[in-house]
Amino acid sequence: MVHAPVIEWRVGEIQRDDPGRGAANVTAIVQEELKHPRDVRVTLEEIEELLNKQEMVSELTARQDSPRHELVMDLLLRQQHVEVERRLQQSHPADIAYVLEGLPLERRRLVWSLVRPEARGAVLLELSEAVREGLLGEMPSREIIDAAEHLDSDEIADLVPSLPRDTVFELFNSLDRKDRAELQNVLSFPEGSVGALMDLDVLSVRDDIEIEVVLRYLRKRKDLPEQIDQIIVVDRAGVLKGVLPVKRLLVHDPEEMVGDVMLLEPVSFHTDESARDAVQAFERYDLRTAPVVNIHNQVVGVLSVDQVMDYVNESAQRERLSLVGLREDEDLFGSVWKSSRNRWTWLVLNLMTAFIASRVIGLFEGTIERLVALAALMPIVASVAGNSGNQTVALVIRGLALNQINTGNFYRLLFKEIGISLINGLVWGSLVGLFAYLFYNKVSLALVMVAAMMLNLLMGALAGVIFPLTLHKLGRDPVMGSSVMLTAITDSMGFFIFLGLAATFLR
Repeated sequence: MVHAPVIEWRVGEIQRDDPGRGAANVTAIVQEELKHPRDVRVTLEEIEELLNKQEMVSELTARQDSPRHELVMDLLLRQQHVEVERRLQQSHPADIAYVLEGLPLERRRLVWSLVRPEARGAVLLELSEAVREGLLGEMPSREIIDAAEHLDSDEIADLVPSLPRDTVFELFNSLDRKDRAELQNVLSFPEGSVGALMDLDVLSVRDDIEIEVVLRYLRKRKDLPEQIDQIIVVDRAGVLKGVLPVKRLLVHDPEEMVGDVMLLEPVSFHTDESARDAVQAFERYDLRTAPVVNIHNQVVGVLSVDQVMDYVNESAQRERLSLVGLREDEDLFGSVWKSSRNRWTWLVLNLMTAFIASRVIGLFEGTIERLVALAALMPIVASVAGNSGNQTVALVIRGLALNQINTGNFYRLLFKEIGISLINGLVWGSLVGLFAYLFYNKVSLALVMVAAMMLNLLMGALAGVIFPLTLHKLGRDPVMGSSVMLTAITDSMGFFIFLGLAATFLR
């Protein structure tokens, strides 16, 4: 599905290149283009092919010895740059961001230099944090300010954390008083709050006017917000009174009053409310937009499904990185040293757990020497318990995200996971014990496998519930540390339980 902003952007591109075309003709062209949408990977491949041709031509020209060698080289490079620039002009900012993220550093710098200044701000917003910071770090302050001039205040706020302090100061001074106040307002809200996500472009009307007046007001506006399914209704003080769905605006008599047609008590959010709660509300009530109010119930912004989905995607990406121990987003083609440091936390923690597990095994060296089969079987106990514990961790983290876990239902959840672990331990432990008996023909070894599987799955379930909840209570991200501590428990305790039982019963 192609969203309206993409269509509007493409219409604007064509009209800018050919102002003589009529609006109807341009719209028809865009609709025809949308019948055969381009895969963004095709754009990357085409630009890479153009860059390859440029390098090939440069090499061939460099081998020729002629008095006009430098002139010919310059003309050929300009021709190739024009081709790349033309291809970029036909691409949506999100597609350009995809291309930049897929190019090595040298080629990325070249392509970035060919992006039009008025499009750079939109492209920066679409880039991953790591790639964005890399490009901004190489841009002069003047270029950054020029790129930001084409953005709204709430969009500039997304760039500020990636900018040097001096550049931020210059950017603030370059804005007019209204934009500066809006930017300061957005930056005052903490990350992860509704206020930090909201759009300041609010379309509102009063409840004491006729629908005809609203229609005239809309026609006089130069443009409308990208997501508009309802108009916010306020009183003279800006206090939220209700919302006027566009459907009602179109089907009711123009002489009717807005107050008689609007919906009372709409779903709204406070600026300091958690963005996670807003995500759940948008999903639960199938919202497209919702008003945002301050402590005085005055409308200060609007939250749209686009901003909610951006937040969901960013949060999901951070969680995926945290699960594998990455502290921050990483540029695939970035600095080797910086990428190495980004992975140290996970490696250090895993190294510590590996040392603990090795010391546990060392305590039972004599037992393993007497029965070598233990060395082949003990990784099974740790592996199965680790997988089962990760399933529990995933469910608990999901419950925390949805606010479904509290002190009232904690023990019920804990006993449920204990029951599941005991059943799975008995079923799959019996299966593993059967294989152990078939391979080694020892009933006692098979029984030890069953008991070890049950006990270690129980340990995995307890760790999978307790660790995420403890980290959450301490105000830490449960995604980051839970899997590491779970691995330490299931490995170390798995080896200890299995080898301890073997040392006791397999003499």
